[in-house]
Amino acid sequence: MFPRLPIKLDDCTHHGLGSGAEFYVVEGDSAAGAVSRMRNADYQAVLPMQGKPLNTVRATAQKVVANPWFAALTQALGTGLGDRFDLQALRYDRVILLMDPDPDGIHCGALVSMFFYRWMRPLLDAGRVGIAQAPLATLVVGSVGHPRYVEHHVRSEQELRAVAEQLKAQGDTEVVMRRYRGLAGTDLHVLAATCLDPATRTLRRIGAADAEAAITVFGGGRPARHPRD
Repeated sequence: MFPRLPIKLDDCTHHGLGSGAEFYVVEGDSAAGAVSRMRNADYQAVLPMQGKPLNTVRATAQKVVANPWFAALTQALGTGLGDRFDLQALRYDRVILLMDPDPDGIHCGALVSMFFYRWMRPLLDAGRVGIAQAPLATLVVGSVGHPRYVEHHVRSEQELRAVAEQLKAQGDTEVVMRRYRGLAGTDLHVLAATCLDPATRTLRRIGAADAEAAITVFGGGRPARHPRD
């Protein structure tokens, strides 16, 4: 019998530990549509969030299980949660959080990492969760086809200012800035290069210490005890 899977999961062909399969969590249907267009359907799956996730650090098991989006996330991963979590049942090699590079995106990513810390801690301990850093903007020098044409993808306001100053110091005058309004508004080739292509994307692994830091900032104090502690 095939496992029950969420309706909004855009699944991949290959599954299981060692398969190379990647599971992307993104903000909303528009972002999921953009990522699905550029992903490799053989080994990259996509699941959109539906609004801002529940803060599950101090939530009861009953409340977590009853939450539609976390139920969908658990179904997609195939592992169960809490005391019933089984890492060997994980349907993907890696879980990747891909959020908009803005305060809401940071908050959503923190809430999902807090869920993993509280209810799927072995995922973090096994190093199977990462964050793909989406670009805030692209600075384009020259025009397509010109020998000096180049795109600089930046991921923060600080990096944007630094690159702009560097280009100005180099005497580059034909510089155009494309600032993105979330993943859905990102140029598709840029989205693929910076977030999806393993050879060129920026991916940072997150662990329990990162989740604990998120709990301190967003979770209302000290981390709650893990169900297995």
